[in-house]
Amino acid sequence: MSESEIGDSDIFLKQEIVFEKPGRYLIRAQSGKGKSSVLNFIYGSNLHYDGQISYSADFELRDPVDLKQTKLSYAFQDFKLFPGLTLTENIELKNKLTHYRSREEIDGMVERVNLGHRRDSLVQKLSIGQRQRVAILRALCQPFSFLLLDEPFSHLDNENIRIMTSLIDEELKKQQAGLILTSLESSYYFDYDKILNL
Repeated sequence: MSESEIGDSDIFLKQEIVFEKPGRYLIRAQSGKGKSSVLNFIYGSNLHYDGQISYSADFELRDPVDLKQTKLSYAFQDFKLFPGLTLTENIELKNKLTHYRSREEIDGMVERVNLGHRRDSLVQKLSIGQRQRVAILRALCQPFSFLLLDEPFSHLDNENIRIMTSLIDEELKKQQAGLILTSLESSYYFDYDKILNL
């Protein structure tokens, strides 16, 4: 994107942007403006940018793999699930790395988001909205200082959004963690400390 396209951005070309936990931040922009890129920069899955991203001391002492298992959790817009594994296997795969939740806790979350009847279904057989819920549940199966959510409710109806936001909100409070969420529009699912227009 050219400088003229990002001249009004609250993030791009700014000297400094600070995200502090347990703050809640909304990054808002239309498609193609770089919302996913910003989260990928923070997460470290895209290093193609000018500038510098720095973390607090407890972040920087960790290697990149450990950082993604203990400090940053991410529900990607394209989910990054394994289609040939079941709903439960996709969630447990993450949990086996982090040992964060018991099997009973995982089962309880799956039931709570109305997916209990699909727990043994292959992900490739699930609807887009069901996959979206699985990706979020997987992201909640680890300790984190910040939760990154890339357009997390784009395929959900209002009732499922209510259920998911309640679950996420509880986990944010439990971990005293920050939230960075991207959306196409003004999505007041949470009480944001700051709304940034991209």
